[in-house]
Amino acid sequence: MMENRPSDRQLQIRRIAEEILSLAHDGLLINMRFLDVALSKLRVECREATGAHLFDGAGLYYDPVLLLRQYEREPNYAARLYLHTLLHCIFFHGYETDKLSRENWDLATDIAVENTIQEIDLHLTRLSSDDALRNRLEILKKQAGGLTAEKLYRHFRVEEPSERAREEWHKLCHYDEHLYWDRREELELSQAEWRKLSERIKADLKSFSKDKNNAESMEQNLKEATRERYDYAAFLKKFMVMGETVQVNDDEFDYIYYTYGLRTYGNMPLVEPLEYKDSNKIKDFVIAIDTSASCRGEIVQAFLQKTYNIMQQSENFFNKINVHIIQCDSQVQQDTKITERGELEEFMRKGRLTGFGSTDFRPVFAYVDKLREEKEFDNLKGLLYFTDGYGVYPENMPDYDVAFVFLREDENAPKTPPWAIRLILEEEDIQEESQTV
Repeated sequence: MMENRPSDRQLQIRRIAEEILSLAHDGLLINMRFLDVALSKLRVECREATGAHLFDGAGLYYDPVLLLRQYEREPNYAARLYLHTLLHCIFFHGYETDKLSRENWDLATDIAVENTIQEIDLHLTRLSSDDALRNRLEILKKQAGGLTAEKLYRHFRVEEPSERAREEWHKLCHYDEHLYWDRREELELSQAEWRKLSERIKADLKSFSKDKNNAESMEQNLKEATRERYDYAAFLKKFMVMGETVQVNDDEFDYIYYTYGLRTYGNMPLVEPLEYKDSNKIKDFVIAIDTSASCRGEIVQAFLQKTYNIMQQSENFFNKINVHIIQCDSQVQQDTKITERGELEEFMRKGRLTGFGSTDFRPVFAYVDKLREEKEFDNLKGLLYFTDGYGVYPENMPDYDVAFVFLREDENAPKTPPWAIRLILEEEDIQEESQTV
């Protein structure tokens, strides 16, 4: 029986393709020394007869025959493919895709990477299609407000690209298939390891680029990639107060003595079960909503729905509660008091947003102080303020926890007071999770 050995032609194709990618690697290393460690960590493997180049989040699997054909048409194609895939890794594009619309995310990441390559503008990565790509990128940047993957994804959720537009972007920006992005548990490098590499690149980039414009897109994407993500459900637990629930405290109850008393003395247990135990649950709580013109109604509704979804979990929520949902722009517009789940569900179904003027945070705090003076709260632990950040903050620190929740980082917005917690959530995370109860 003959062994299934590769032919001499196959071996030659493999060798030439490997040499082409090796030269591409060396060229990138010479011209972009700040990527040295990242280039060494990107796994590159030959995978024949796939008809495409595949990327799994940490490795590039190339089809040697396809690569040679592309190289024949565009000698710089290999370096472009190499850098394209590497930037996907550096920007964490293959992680946390389970909550996203994959079609829009794939398109957004490819465009973001190609925009970065255009700004870097290396001779060894230039292709004949770059002029057409730059023209389209300029138009899209004006529409989306920026060309990071995150901004593009949000833009595509609102302005869904047509099939024709997707095809045109695909021809200009698509280099590797993202088929394996969901197999994160199989990656050699974890997201934490790529984060360390990205942090290093972000630091080295300042000394690399003499022309600020050539590094702007890289810096913006690295900032998005390395920005801290927050678990809103875990964060909300910080605002819980201690209270009592009527249930057996298993930690302090000894069943051995209890059953011994029943067995020996009939109905006389030696130890009574403790009926009460302390539990971290939400009781007195304030949710303030900025209803100024800059806060869109659907996003506010999604935030309230997400908060409700977390709060309604039995282990985090008293049956009897005292939650005030306060709507405010430059003044308090409405206060809805919620004392039980049914009222909260009713508000989520029928509640209306009011206001939409300018923003001033101070009236909410003054109003909450008034409620406390009137003994409206037994033990107010926290206030969440959902806002865009453009408003007047109070000068004095209250004696309860305060968190200002923002949808995105905005360097131009007024600085949050040092006594307040600053929390930044992703718009797509709010919208996705708000649909699940």
